Amino acid sequence: MWPFGKSTADRVKEALDAQPRLQGLGLQVQERGGNVTVTGMVPNSRYNNLVRVIAEGINGVKSVDVSGLVAQEAAAPAPASPTAQSVPATPQTMDAPQVSMADPQAQNDEILQEIEDSSRVAKAVHQAIRNNGELADDPIDVLQSGKSVILRGVVDNDHELRLAEKIARGVEGVAGVDVSGLKVAAGAKELAKEKDQDSGDTVYTVKAGDSLSAIAQKYYGDAMEYKKIAHYNNISNPDLIQPGQKIKIPG
Repeated sequence: MWPFGKSTADRVKEALDAQPRLQGLGLQVQERGGNVTVTGMVPNSRYNNLVRVIAEGINGVKSVDVSGLVAQEAAAPAPASPTAQSVPATPQTMDAPQVSMADPQAQNDEILQEIEDSSRVAKAVHQAIRNNGELADDPIDVLQSGKSVILRGVVDNDHELRLAEKIARGVEGVAGVDVSGLKVAAGAKELAKEKDQDSGDTVYTVKAGDSLSAIAQKYYGDAMEYKKIAHYNNISNPDLIQPGQKIKIPG
């Protein structure tokens, strides 16, 4: 069950891949202690801001480093060497190509700016939710879809779900709010509270009477997923876990 079993890096990558302008770029995401690093190739440097604002809408992200993004901007062709046979171009023939080449770039910049503005709205919604005392510890991500935002994650009860939607609708620039990906699960705050500083994985501390199957049921809604937990934590005997033992919940 989302967001359990998905690291911060996984959720940032999903958010980036959900943006049509970033699909197919194969961007790589790493995270340590809430500090996210995104690397890869992008069409031009304007994409850096787009990547940053999208990542900042993900719960658990403290900072975003995009210095590893490499822009593939086409280099301007070198001017031809003048020759004795060269015929000077008239002002009309020089101006026409410049107009036709500039328009696509200007249109692309406008589209990127609109997407950036929408993503900043999603970031503002995320911050508003974090600033609310009841919702501050709930694992909620905010994604952008046009002029609307998508809330995705889990809250403790129906009241918190309605509150999250109300807060999102109250942020300037939000045209609509999709809460279909926001689930209700009692004890969500407690289950998602502890994170591994290196991997960003959710960490569960074993209590007396726990079993891996019961832990799997809590996080995935499927007791048979205990095998995944055992394998991820190198537990050779799933029946032998000890109170106080810390177990990572894999994606």
